[in-house]
Amino acid sequence: MVKKATTKTKPKKEKEPKKESPKEVVVEAEEPVEEVLPLELEPEEGEKTNGNGKEKYFSAVGRRKESVARVRLFTKKSSDIIDGEKALIIVNGKDYDVYFSDVNLQNVVESPLKKLKSLNRFKATVLVKGGGSRGQADSVKHGIARALVLFDINFRKKLKKSGLLTRDPRVKERRKYGHKKARKSGQFSKR
Repeated sequence: MVKKATTKTKPKKEKEPKKESPKEVVVEAEEPVEEVLPLELEPEEGEKTNGNGKEKYFSAVGRRKESVARVRLFTKKSSDIIDGEKALIIVNGKDYDVYFSDVNLQNVVESPLKKLKSLNRFKATVLVKGGGSRGQADSVKHGIARALVLFDINFRKKLKKSGLLTRDPRVKERRKYGHKKARKSGQFSKR
């Protein structure tokens, strides 16, 4: 009796059709499409709805190191309550003197308003994320200064002269290979 050799054959795969590169689709729009600027350069005016109605605000972005602050600047209403000589700035849902517990950082945050001598004239809501407390305070300062310029272009000269509109470009230097940090190396051993 002769045994037949059994071989298992793999089922043939069906050939998939070649993938075509996506073709450009031209859509005719009824209205002309506006060119979108980067978030940093786009002057944004918006309206925020409250129980009382709509409030007009000026929006700007401030940056420093790793932190980014989105600022909305409102003109203060008579119904807004302020304690003494301090600004009405809300940072991530908290008052700025609670969020930044250090007095120096509080002074940094309110410096654009102090420079214009309008500490009680505006209120601001800020969303800030990334970085440490110092970087966040500087980014809030930068954002408030930019929003003030959007509010009134005449503020620009005073804020520019005091250096509040310049984004501080200094960031942490990258770590180099063979070193512990950017410049620090390990201890040298002669023998």
